[in-house]
Amino acid sequence: MKFYPLRNAIAGAALLIGAVAAAQQAPSTATPPAANPLDDIPEKMPFNTPYGPPISLKRAQAAVLAAATEAEKRGWPLNIAVVDSGANLVTMVRMDGAQTASIAISEHKARAAVKYRRPTRAFEDAVQRKGYLYVLSLDDVITSRGGIPLIEEGKIIGAIGCSGGTGSQDEAVCTVGASTVNK
Repeated sequence: MKFYPLRNAIAGAALLIGAVAAAQQAPSTATPPAANPLDDIPEKMPFNTPYGPPISLKRAQAAVLAAATEAEKRGWPLNIAVVDSGANLVTMVRMDGAQTASIAISEHKARAAVKYRRPTRAFEDAVQRKGYLYVLSLDDVITSRGGIPLIEEGKIIGAIGCSGGTGSQDEAVCTVGASTVNK
């Protein structure tokens, strides 16, 4: 095996000069990047729906029944939970064949929706679409669709959470359940 030190030194110098030249490009005339969207200060407080009295058992059961009927119609065995305006469980249904892990997740989605006064899809979008990873550090957040606040006369009276399918399946079923209250 022969060594060619001069040839190797010249080739290395050429690579180094090319790298330095690439690093010292002319200043860009492009506009600077936009300010961090997290620094924007909205005029109004987002998700500022006030809390109202807790949802009644009868209303909670009606929301769960509507959601379960929709899930059954589609062949999706889900867990469906409704919490009151204080995030306390009011009623919960585990459909036949629904996975057991989703029992707690359906409750978690409902609790997050009522505590943060927004659908849990807002958290999913914040992380997945906007890259706001700080959301993952907030207490009791769940970054999956399927939790929807229940609003009556402009006040949050509870929330419904569905789990066991994909996020879009959970959300579709929850939307039907929420429509019994949110009008």
